[in-house]
Amino acid sequence: MNLIDTLKWRYAAKAMNGEIVSEEKVALILEAARLAPTSSGLQPFEIFVIKNQAIKEQIRPISWNQSMITDCSHLLVFAAWDTYTEDRINYMFDLTNEIRGFKNEGWENYRQMLLGMYPQQDAETNFNHAAKQAYIAFSAAMFAAAEQKVDCTPVEGFDAEKLDEILGLRAKGLRSAVMLPLGYRDAPNDWLVNLPKVRKSIKELITVIE
Repeated sequence: MNLIDTLKWRYAAKAMNGEIVSEEKVALILEAARLAPTSSGLQPFEIFVIKNQAIKEQIRPISWNQSMITDCSHLLVFAAWDTYTEDRINYMFDLTNEIRGFKNEGWENYRQMLLGMYPQQDAETNFNHAAKQAYIAFSAAMFAAAEQKVDCTPVEGFDAEKLDEILGLRAKGLRSAVMLPLGYRDAPNDWLVNLPKVRKSIKELITVIE
């Protein structure tokens, strides 16, 4: 399928059949998320891949009891940095220098600019910014899943504080942002599967300024 056909095929599966997604396909989905762009290349998030059924059972009640949480194959949790720190910023800049094998004056000046900005902001502002970056990777994962003919469902309806507690995220300097169950649609039990996709028209959505 081409990209547009792939996007027409995907939908937010409301019921999954418990079939296991191959580790090869999951690896490709995660690699797409890893390669997604982020502001300043900081990748201010981590992805938790939950296969443990007992943990999924703990998460379902705090996620509006949505069946995909327990019936999916893999549950991805995108957890953003709780704030930006000097150590976190320096790590990514140092990693860039190591991989590229040289230091660039302009890049080092940019490092100092970020060090003079982000750590001075309040943690909530920084978390909100980091969560937006996590969503970019989240979108890449959704599209990669569709390319692999793997169903997924964006899940924002959950108690973030309780999810953080279940996964021990706060101790890691992280906060949950969004979840993505991966699996295969249970078509006979999914009320949404055969309904037409509803989107605004191009005319309503797009404004061209020349």
